[in-house]
Amino acid sequence: MLDLVTIPCLKDNYAYLIHDAASGQCAVVDVPEAVPVLEALAARGWKLGMVLLTHHHSDHIDGVARLVEATGAMVLGARADAHRLPRLDRALAEGDRVTVGGVEGVVLDVSGHTMGHIAFSFPGMCFTADSLMAGGCGRLFEGSPAVMWESLSKLAALPPETLICSGHEYTASNLRFAATVDPDNTALQARIAATAIANAKGEGTVPSTLALELATNPFLRAPLLKAAIGMPKSTDAEAFAEIRARKDKF
Repeated sequence: MLDLVTIPCLKDNYAYLIHDAASGQCAVVDVPEAVPVLEALAARGWKLGMVLLTHHHSDHIDGVARLVEATGAMVLGARADAHRLPRLDRALAEGDRVTVGGVEGVVLDVSGHTMGHIAFSFPGMCFTADSLMAGGCGRLFEGSPAVMWESLSKLAALPPETLICSGHEYTASNLRFAATVDPDNTALQARIAATAIANAKGEGTVPSTLALELATNPFLRAPLLKAAIGMPKSTDAEAFAEIRARKDKF
């Protein structure tokens, strides 16, 4: 298993350090800003070797240049998104493998929020950024609902104990919406209460587990919510599209 460090950045973003203790190799997933990442590395005495980028939005890449200048780390990101990312040392596509020390991860195409958005799935943890999020999913700036539903379905098929390392602390607002389409879900009500307690203490709620997302995230639960949203005969993708449209107006 990799060591995992969740690093708050900007107002509500996250970067993640992953570290293989046996080899000492270390990577970071997304770099909203460089200084918090550099401070986390220095506090642990870790040397950064790789920067893994999920997509091109500025709040995920703005710190890359400074971090690479300070560490000499290689930059990896999606081939399909290379024209909008910092210069890549290695361009990736779905199915490609990324190794941190002795631990291998696989690249998943999770387009929808943007086209070319990728996730990095390592044993026990998946870095989903703005595709699958805690209690929600990213707004569809570029992809269609069908594309995003396909992406979420890939992530939903991971082992339920997988940590979902998403890109933002949006959990409270996501769950407020979830309650409007899934009001009788006792697991959701418990998560809302737990999130409120964590927020009151100044604690983050990310990462979450896939099991928790499957139980409470209305976008993953779209097939189970068809009757509740008045679309009992819809396809799964159509139900997802309706829930996403409601969230956009929430």
